[in-house]
Amino acid sequence: VQLQASGGGVVQTGGSLRLSCTASASIHALDVMAWYRQAPGKPRELVAEIISGAIVNYVDSVKGRFTISRDIAKNTLYLEMNSLKPEDTAVYYCNAQRGTLKYWGQGTQVTVSS
Repeated sequence: VQLQASGGGVVQTGGSLRLSCTASASIHALDVMAWYRQAPGKPRELVAEIISGAIVNYVDSVKGRFTISRDIAKNTLYLEMNSLKPEDTAVYYCNAQRGTLKYWGQGTQVTVSS
């Protein structure tokens, strides 16, 4: 499965962005789809995930501000990001898992200016 992420950009504090991740194959059978991010000098962290299409988890720092969703018909994963903060600045990666197989998108830069 190839993943193509898009939607990053530069936004002011308090602004919004929507990231998209389109898969080259059906996402229906994927066990997990997720968004990760990596800020300069920091390890990659899980931001949000959908498990088995039903269970949704968020890292505490984005709860109430970010929403993860997927559109099976479009084979696309989304991350709606609101009330953005400078600390959200990072490269955002989409991830998919099926069994022991993991797939990564190429990353999209999100920069939040203060």
